[in-house]
Amino acid sequence: MVQIRKSLGLCPQQNLLFDYLTVSEHLYFYCLVKGIPRKTRLVEIDHMLSTFNLLDKHNAFSFSLSGGMKRRLSVIIALIGGSQVVILDEPTSGMDPVSRRATWDVLQQYKEDHTILLTTHYMDEADILGDRIAIMVKGSLRCCGSSVFLKKIYGLFPFDYSLDIDMLIFFKHNLHGY
Repeated sequence: MVQIRKSLGLCPQQNLLFDYLTVSEHLYFYCLVKGIPRKTRLVEIDHMLSTFNLLDKHNAFSFSLSGGMKRRLSVIIALIGGSQVVILDEPTSGMDPVSRRATWDVLQQYKEDHTILLTTHYMDEADILGDRIAIMVKGSLRCCGSSVFLKKIYGLFPFDYSLDIDMLIFFKHNLHGY
């Protein structure tokens, strides 16, 4: 069980943070849970806070963070200690575009030596981060493959057509007199 705790990282869809722990205290706690040696804990914490641009928030209570910052903290918790297998459930949900892109960059680098299972509603995120992409509809697997394979079979943006039609219908019915 100890080996599993050390090698697995989880970022659930909802942030599971303790309101009255600081950002650093959260990370220190998870370093303890994952068995990170005492002499490397503070270095690991500083490195992760720096990587995710949260170093200036290290003493802030989690309740005081913005939604995007809470999300970044949750991702750090999953990655801290070099987890070999990381499960990320909508990791960039609620992040601003700059933080989202920075998180993608970190995950791109991280996935070279680790296994990441990621769920997302963002096709661009799946395209950038996924080596293999599985699309589910109402709980059923509809297709699976590389980004290139899926684009070859379904086209670049297979879902844009319904959006275009819906917008045309909206404008036709709602802006007729203008």
